[in-house]
Amino acid sequence: MQAIRDPRTRFSLLAPPLIQMLIFTFAATLDVKNVPIGILNRDNGQAGFELVQRFRGAPTFSRIYYLQSVEEITPFIDHQKGVMVVSLDQQFSRNLEAHKPAIVQLILDGRKSNTAQILGGYATSIIKKFNDDFSAQHDIKQQNVNLVTYNWFNPNLLYYWYNIPSLVVTLSMLTCLVVTTNSVARERELGTFDQLLVSPLSPVEIVTGKIIPGVIIGFFEGLLLMAVGVFIFQVPFVGSFFLFSFSILIFICSMAGMGLFISSLSATQQQAMLGTFVVMVPSVLLSGFATPIENMPIWLQPASYLVPLTYMLQISKGIFLKNIPASVVLNNVWPLFLITVVNLVGASLFFRRRLQ
Repeated sequence: MQAIRDPRTRFSLLAPPLIQMLIFTFAATLDVKNVPIGILNRDNGQAGFELVQRFRGAPTFSRIYYLQSVEEITPFIDHQKGVMVVSLDQQFSRNLEAHKPAIVQLILDGRKSNTAQILGGYATSIIKKFNDDFSAQHDIKQQNVNLVTYNWFNPNLLYYWYNIPSLVVTLSMLTCLVVTTNSVARERELGTFDQLLVSPLSPVEIVTGKIIPGVIIGFFEGLLLMAVGVFIFQVPFVGSFFLFSFSILIFICSMAGMGLFISSLSATQQQAMLGTFVVMVPSVLLSGFATPIENMPIWLQPASYLVPLTYMLQISKGIFLKNIPASVVLNNVWPLFLITVVNLVGASLFFRRRLQ
């Protein structure tokens, strides 16, 4: 357990995941806030002025640029001064007062597709509320439809409620990979690996000794990050702590086998870190953490189910927010257990072959 005895190693195992969790929680968010937009109001009527004031008072938009002509729209979007332009024509108020359709044009920057889609929804909500209020004031009959929206499991749509359960398992996976992949590479650089080969230890004992530290550190790292998410960030944890602990232990074991395989291929710590990067990035991209699996091409989706992180993300988010039953947890644990067995057996056989 050299990783525990060395103060610098202890610091590098504890501090970076906590710092990354803090950074990712606030920085890696899909919430759209403080967005600058442009407004081109060519209407001189009261209705056009009121609609513009509603956009100005919306907390989503931090700065409003008032454009003077249609020609200013293109450079405004091209130079990324804002993501959206709201355009009202000269007949907007007149058409509303005459009970005719009035057009509001939204020009959005498609280069920021997610932000543009969310802003389009915000703008549509503001325009719909304005239309409802205008119709009520002028006694314009509309269909009596009330739409009540309720968001399950995350009523206020707080993005960090989704982000933190995902980061808990992702960062614990990274810690386990770093510890396991560096275990053999470090000893090869220090020259102590040859002493293991001539020791009375059997290959199975050597392999076990290299796996256990990564499993222990990764497991307790995951529990520490879970505690940070629950007690500091106040993310609800409504499920079973036992099921979560059991699941993350199986998950860490599967990643330890992968780390041992990388370690057996690496002659230096630099190669081990490169191997960790090669495994980590595709795992995050394919697991559904960054983008939904359903959005991937159909031919690529089966690859996601070969990644342990895919199953652990579903378990973590389900236990944190939904209190999923044990049957659902076990449906995701048995693929994890199968991957764990394949990784550990395969890595052990390959590692023993390298020892001989």
